[in-house]
Amino acid sequence: MSPDAAALCGLLAEPERAKVFAAVVLGATTPAEIAAASGLPARGVASALRRLEHGGLVASAGGTLVAELSAFKDAVRLAGERAEPAEPLDPDRQRDAVLRTFIVNGRLAQYPAARGKRRIVLEHIALAFEPGIRYPEKVVNATLRAWHDDFATLRRYLVDELLLSREDGVYWRSGGYVEVA
Repeated sequence: MSPDAAALCGLLAEPERAKVFAAVVLGATTPAEIAAASGLPARGVASALRRLEHGGLVASAGGTLVAELSAFKDAVRLAGERAEPAEPLDPDRQRDAVLRTFIVNGRLAQYPAARGKRRIVLEHIALAFEPGIRYPEKVVNATLRAWHDDFATLRRYLVDELLLSREDGVYWRSGGYVEVA
């Protein structure tokens, strides 16, 4: 069984093991060649090789040492299988893909350059405001700051896209989708 990503990181976290593994990856096939390439003493090379072989990163094939680079692919694949599927941000797959690109950990990572994608993101953010409720500018700013540090630009985009309306420092939701129960 191949090691998981954390085990691989642990194996290569020790500088001597990292040097030994690098020497094998670069073509050293015997402990003597590894010692020469890495500048490590034979005793340190032997110790590191034991750990790397036990961890599945180095194998002996026909009397020569080879790096098991497939262990990294296996670890990534294993980590991907374990990850629970995230709850969709939108029921529509295409809109969900756009939202996942720009909203990371519940915050807007960057403003989409394309107007269509920006509209999808803004419609999603507009859902933070209830239709029919009027919000003072301070509340709007605080709500939008939770989405992005540049809340003023975000507020302007929402108003420009007619998702929020404003008058005398008071805002209300005036566009976007409304869920009907």
